[in-house]
Amino acid sequence: MPTDITSNPARREPPASKLLSYRPRNSNETVQIEFHDQGAGPVICILPSLARSGRDYDVVADLLCEASFRVLRPEPRGVGRSRGPMENLDMHDFAADVAAVLDHEHTGPVVIVGHAWGSQPARALAADRPDLVRGIVMAAASAGKLPPGSTEKPYSRLRDAIDGAGDPSLSQAERLACLRKAFFAPGHDPRAWLDGWFPAAHEAQGLARENTPIDDYFSGGTTAPILDLQAEHDAVVIPNVMQPLLGERVTVRVIRDAGHAMAPEQPQAMSAAIAEFARGL
Repeated sequence: MPTDITSNPARREPPASKLLSYRPRNSNETVQIEFHDQGAGPVICILPSLARSGRDYDVVADLLCEASFRVLRPEPRGVGRSRGPMENLDMHDFAADVAAVLDHEHTGPVVIVGHAWGSQPARALAADRPDLVRGIVMAAASAGKLPPGSTEKPYSRLRDAIDGAGDPSLSQAERLACLRKAFFAPGHDPRAWLDGWFPAAHEAQGLARENTPIDDYFSGGTTAPILDLQAEHDAVVIPNVMQPLLGERVTVRVIRDAGHAMAPEQPQAMSAAIAEFARGL
């Protein structure tokens, strides 16, 4: 049965915003990572969508905290107060930034939630640091591989609309059209995502995907259970790729009446599915 999560604003506390500075291996430059920390209990770490902030999941995090979890949300480089080299990055670099936060907080293994683009560093973290990951949630996340016989290119669906949604050179009307097309289910208001885009992060994250061989992170290591949390009206993701390729490690759940954005559309259903998966581990 789904985990019952009810909204109780009186129990909610704003997340603490923290800063961590560290020097990655094979680098002479310091990286600063901002992360949001709230709640108490087993740790769930949420990584955001392309060029977006972890603050997109404020309601999701609140609900998970009410369900007795601690939620960490590291901001990628170029988002908020996170700073560091932005050129020639790959998924291992973004995963290392998350690992630095988890090591600093002495979390031990966590459930890592990667929304859309965030599933890529989430899986890279599981591959590079299996000691830090006990389960992976891929929320509205493209697998990076295709079903047999497909002629599409991975991560190629609605590329213009995805890029246009956060393009400041476009008019508001054009951006809303992009948001409706790529991110939101029919009948949902896309204005929730008009703001909150980070162009420098967009470029660095897109290049990191191109710079990283898919087999480096596709399977998220070899042991961590995976929840493939699909959105019913996701126009971006090719569904049901992970389970046929990885077998019983993968559980599939569908969030009804949600598009690729998922979190602003169905935060309660998203939170409940994550909590149920985490407790099942």
